[in-house]
Amino acid sequence: MPEFDIEQVRHYYDQNTPAFVSLGQGGKLGALHRAVWGPGVHTRQDAFRYVENKLLERLRHLSPVSEVPHVVDLGCGVGGSLCYLAEHLPIRGTGITLSPVQARLASERIKAAGLSKQIACLEGDYTALPTKLGHADLAYAIESFVHGQVPDQFFRACSNLVRPGGVLAICDDFRRPTSGPTSERAIARFCKGWKINALLESNELHTLARQAGFEHESTLDLSQYLEIRRPRDRMIAALVSLLGWLPLDRTRFGHVIGGNALQECLEKGWIGYDLILFKRND
Repeated sequence: MPEFDIEQVRHYYDQNTPAFVSLGQGGKLGALHRAVWGPGVHTRQDAFRYVENKLLERLRHLSPVSEVPHVVDLGCGVGGSLCYLAEHLPIRGTGITLSPVQARLASERIKAAGLSKQIACLEGDYTALPTKLGHADLAYAIESFVHGQVPDQFFRACSNLVRPGGVLAICDDFRRPTSGPTSERAIARFCKGWKINALLESNELHTLARQAGFEHESTLDLSQYLEIRRPRDRMIAALVSLLGWLPLDRTRFGHVIGGNALQECLEKGWIGYDLILFKRND
């Protein structure tokens, strides 16, 4: 059984998104995901767009059924990724988010960018997509897959959404083989603080994808390109040491405590950050 229901995940993002946008380093870009300092990246803005640029590369080599490919963001946040893709390629984009706060902010961002004729944001559950959505040439989930209650429901929905020959991309945290009470406690703090339901190992993900009609295309381990233990992270770690005795469900610092635990897990190799592409079988 998943630990966190839809309402808890929705509340988490309704409560925290304004701070993510106003205080986060990628907030002005509408990037609620992490910066990736991969090859060829020289600026922070490029680091926040690294994953989207990888999606653009794949989209350019995807043979669309129509002249304008349909791209669906499964967990679209405030619409930053879709706006970025639409600014670089002619697409029709649809974003899905559980959070009404995010849906409102995304719609405002899309309108301000002059992209309302190309992109729309819908409030909803990515495992129960509306039939009017149609098929997607490319669907992606950036740091949203792990919140899903039942991973196989996610893949069943994607199987109906992504057209044969289309691509599904997932960029998220995945467990690495590990054991021991120290790693398990850190992983539990991360999951509790960030409302994580589906922290899978890659072989589990591949099995679910294959069962839903997807073929593994590529995996790019981005863990080494993340920023870990920056000065601000060390300050947060010091804060967490003062607040760590508080139960996570009784403090508003749950996200901070979870983020600190994630830093430890990434640093010690207990969790990795991967961009995984699957192709929908013809």
